[in-house]
Amino acid sequence: MLAADAIALMLMGLFNFGIVLPLAIGAAFLALSWRWRQVAQWRAAKPWRQWIWAAGWGAFAAWLVTVGWFFHGIRSGMEPATRRASPPAAIIVLGSGSPDCEASPTLMARLEQGMAQARRWPSAKVVVSGGLDFGGRCREADIMAETLIARGVAPDRILREGRSTSTEENLVFSQRLLGEQGVTAAPPIVVVTSDFHVWRAVRIARKAGFGEVSGVGAQTPLYLRFNAWLREYFAAISGWVLGEY
Repeated sequence: MLAADAIALMLMGLFNFGIVLPLAIGAAFLALSWRWRQVAQWRAAKPWRQWIWAAGWGAFAAWLVTVGWFFHGIRSGMEPATRRASPPAAIIVLGSGSPDCEASPTLMARLEQGMAQARRWPSAKVVVSGGLDFGGRCREADIMAETLIARGVAPDRILREGRSTSTEENLVFSQRLLGEQGVTAAPPIVVVTSDFHVWRAVRIARKAGFGEVSGVGAQTPLYLRFNAWLREYFAAISGWVLGEY
């Protein structure tokens, strides 16, 4: 099931660590079942090998517990939208992938939420943030901007940040772009991203220098949800280690 899920997503043009890791685990389980008799003989030959076997499965089980705890935290903390009392100066919509130069379902969900926020706050600038796609053919910011314009957002409201390759760069480069337009870091901003990504994105935005930050989460498609959560598990760890928030 793990391998089939990963292969199906890859055939759809999706490729990230949250997809590759389940594929690797599924392939390892398949290989283990295929060579189960030989592995059992190897374990029985030396007592220390039994210890290694038990320790390995214990570590794997402990890791699964931490993943489950993280998933529970994501599920408990997801908010469909964040209410604001004062108008934001800018709405920043973060990119999430554009295979074959088309907005992915996850990205479309973010853009739909971005359009809802743009309608709610008509005076706010709208920043679309995303660099080149995986193949290096299209700037995600251009795809996002054209989608918003086609849905009725005025072109002169949209700022295109097309250099970023990570969440940290999304927000750092967006801040610089807004500064060039006379929007300082002090006024309130809204960050639009996926529901599971709001917690980390808001903290990275604050670390990047924005003052008052609110997060709005778009729902992640069910078929991709748990792979995205797994990717976020490792992204949260790496972000903490690298001091992104």
